[in-house]
Amino acid sequence: MGLTKQYLAYKPVSSFNIIASARANISFVSINDVVGRYVVVAAAEKVLVWDMRIGEKVAEFVRDKQEVTYLRTSPDQKHLAVGYADGLVELFSVPSKQSVCSFASHRSAISALNFDLLGLKLVSGGLDNDLVVSDIVAQTGKCRLTGHSAPVTQACFMQRYQDVVVSSSKDTQVKFWNIETQCCFKTIVDHRTEVWGIALMRNDDFLVCATADTQLSVYRVAPITDGSVVPVAATAEHPEDESTVSPFRCTVAGSIQRAGHGRTVNLVTDANGQVLGCHGTDRKIELFYFCTQDESIKKLTKRMKKLNPNKKPAAEETNVNQLSLTDEIKRLAPVPTPEKVKSFDLLLGSRNELRICCTFLKNFVQLFTLDVEAKGAEPASLYAVQKQGHPSEARSVSFSSDNLAIASGSAESLKLWSRATQTVLRTVDTGGYVVSTCFVPGDRHVLVGLKNGQLLLVDVVPGEVIERIDAHEKELWSIVLTPDMHGCVTGGGDTTVKFWSFELIPNPNGGGGKVLSLLHKNTLKLEETVLCVKISPNGKYIAIALLDTTVKIFFLDSHKFYLSLYGHKLPVVSMDISYDSTLIITGSADRTIKIWGMDFGDCHRSLLAHDNTITAVQFIPSTHMFFSCAKDGKLKQWDADSFQKIITLPGHLGEAHALAVSPNGKYVVSCGSDRTLRLFHRTDEPLVLQDVQEEEREELENATLATGEESTVPGLPGLRLPSKKTIGSEKGAESILECLEVSKQYEEEGCTGPLPPLMFAYSVTNTDDFLLIVLSRVRSSDLEESLLLLPFNAVCELLERIPKLTTTRKDQTELICKVVLFLFRVHQKPIVSNQVLLPVIQKIVQTLQGAVGELRDMVGTNFHAAQMLQRELEENDGCVLFRDATKQRIQRDRRRRRREASKRTFVQIVK
Repeated sequence: MGLTKQYLAYKPVSSFNIIASARANISFVSINDVVGRYVVVAAAEKVLVWDMRIGEKVAEFVRDKQEVTYLRTSPDQKHLAVGYADGLVELFSVPSKQSVCSFASHRSAISALNFDLLGLKLVSGGLDNDLVVSDIVAQTGKCRLTGHSAPVTQACFMQRYQDVVVSSSKDTQVKFWNIETQCCFKTIVDHRTEVWGIALMRNDDFLVCATADTQLSVYRVAPITDGSVVPVAATAEHPEDESTVSPFRCTVAGSIQRAGHGRTVNLVTDANGQVLGCHGTDRKIELFYFCTQDESIKKLTKRMKKLNPNKKPAAEETNVNQLSLTDEIKRLAPVPTPEKVKSFDLLLGSRNELRICCTFLKNFVQLFTLDVEAKGAEPASLYAVQKQGHPSEARSVSFSSDNLAIASGSAESLKLWSRATQTVLRTVDTGGYVVSTCFVPGDRHVLVGLKNGQLLLVDVVPGEVIERIDAHEKELWSIVLTPDMHGCVTGGGDTTVKFWSFELIPNPNGGGGKVLSLLHKNTLKLEETVLCVKISPNGKYIAIALLDTTVKIFFLDSHKFYLSLYGHKLPVVSMDISYDSTLIITGSADRTIKIWGMDFGDCHRSLLAHDNTITAVQFIPSTHMFFSCAKDGKLKQWDADSFQKIITLPGHLGEAHALAVSPNGKYVVSCGSDRTLRLFHRTDEPLVLQDVQEEEREELENATLATGEESTVPGLPGLRLPSKKTIGSEKGAESILECLEVSKQYEEEGCTGPLPPLMFAYSVTNTDDFLLIVLSRVRSSDLEESLLLLPFNAVCELLERIPKLTTTRKDQTELICKVVLFLFRVHQKPIVSNQVLLPVIQKIVQTLQGAVGELRDMVGTNFHAAQMLQRELEENDGCVLFRDATKQRIQRDRRRRRREASKRTFVQIVK
């Protein structure tokens, strides 16, 4: 098909202005082995790494348009797990900034993420009330834990007890799960309100729970041994603690009274579980230090000595059972913050320096430091990143005439941005809520309209407000330049339209030279609130949108009435006039865009353009094409001649407030409620409308699963896979079915004819390699769901091919085992009842056992051979191989021996 009319595609350049999203958490991350300097935050759909020392962005991780809801760095700081609003968890490599794998785990947003001690497992909690444990090495889900009746607020692994996960939820319960049995073996039901967070302290000695009140509940976790003594009160209150299923006992140790107000929002601990931080709804972060056992016993001895100064306590009289929470927990100095904290993270350094990084609702990040051991130490602010973005949502944007600068206004400031680098050039405090902006000819000044009706004249070079004019009594909704560039027109909520001219006046501050000022020339009084004003480029007409849903057009020179455009059901919020003054477009709160003729005021077409209130429309210069944005967050390009939509651009995660098209038509910038400014540029790539419409239809079809949301198997009603059905799993099932069909046809022909095109595309020559390469190309996290979608006859075909695959391709033994075990587990009853499959199953068991045995022997041989080579090289060269790993292991073993020695010292022997 030939191109009837050529359109050029607009593509996103970048999004900027946002420093840190308020919805997700913040975390420290080490880059190039530098600790405590870099923090990772969410920024709408991106993840940014900020260098706090120099206040610059050093890296970003991007997936797609879904919003980031949770972050967690791995213990070795090499991986970053990112949870999204669609329930997907993406694992990124920190050094390479690339995605390693993804887990489609939940059906709604991720609310909790945590790695285990070695960073090999990942537990995720979601708003769908489920917990999913994923295997990082195998890149697949391990199990799904279902039992909470409300969204999960926090989940973490226990360090001392393997394969145990602790989770908290808004259903007021704290649950302990065993991963191997996939069941909950202990539940704490002491709380009467939502549990907003949990933290395991001091190597799992304590469990701290945060609820909706101002107290933190503390539980003591102790292993169950034959000789352990259980307090009578604890036994009476918690008879379930005597359960033989649980490897430990969890008893109430007391509570910590917070000094802050409101519910506990976040509960955060450092990596070693020594320092606990929490904050409520006020401007304060409270810190608690959990002392070691030696420090606790010293405090207990001092306390007992103060109580009875005449008696000298013997060393054996002071034991662990006498310790109270006041001996084991020390309150540190609270961190006062300038605003309400949204999230924070802690890092305890080797010199007992505690670093606290915080994100705030007003779009900035701050880093504090505190010396834990020094007496009377107060926290100090180290660095802050806040000038790189507006503290609140940007409401207005405009381009300079040379297309190089962008002005954006928010509730308290005006910022000027470089279009090329997306960095802040100037920040001007406006002292009011900005609702409209406009560059003055020459681009040295900016006109700013405020919500209180003031008109500001801002000088760009020094970044100062040089004049404040009380232009209107209410909101100054619109500023537009006159075609001769000698003045401007403003429209306000006080039902007036005022005309101004630019004048050069002597500098009121003294000194030589003149400064720009505005001179009021005329006022047009109307019956309703003015929402928008536009002047036709030929200078003949002025169009005024009023609150009564009409647009009145007047002659610009005489101010006489010319036309009235009526037809919208709700007020017109934005409008624009084409370059040749023949068309006017109006965007209304009724979700429609109407295209009118300027000569007779007739409506050419009414377009149902968006799903919510349209907030801005603007023509592309020298064309009849225009852009529109609305509160549904979308940006769309339209053709006013053919009345067709050209393309929908990736818009904002929330509402879109305003947009601006550059004077040369090459760039479009928009602002929205997700705090981002999004820049698009026109490429040289041509668009064909039919192709664009087809792509949008395919995208819409792909968004809905063809086989439904549920994973159901006959005879297995309680199937709970640790994954969910995705487009990838459906495509994987289709490719496996297609592979089996092509292989069957090729084998029926005797494998002598020409290769099928699909096998040729995969560069394989036989059906065995064809099946294996198709299976290996299905993403690990989607493999189980893909196999689950296969019909039983395809499962039988697949199983019949397994024995030959096992003997010919022993390098793929792991993949074959994974496929066979899952199919056996899911289709156990029909496979067992099928007599034809009996010899096939016997052959599968025999060949797979041999292949797995060979693989295990090979791994063991290689492992011991590598150890022998290492010893020989170390003896010959006198140096230690893998020095860093060996050093870390020695330090870890030393810490473990020290902990065990301290425990042995205070063991109480009971006969």
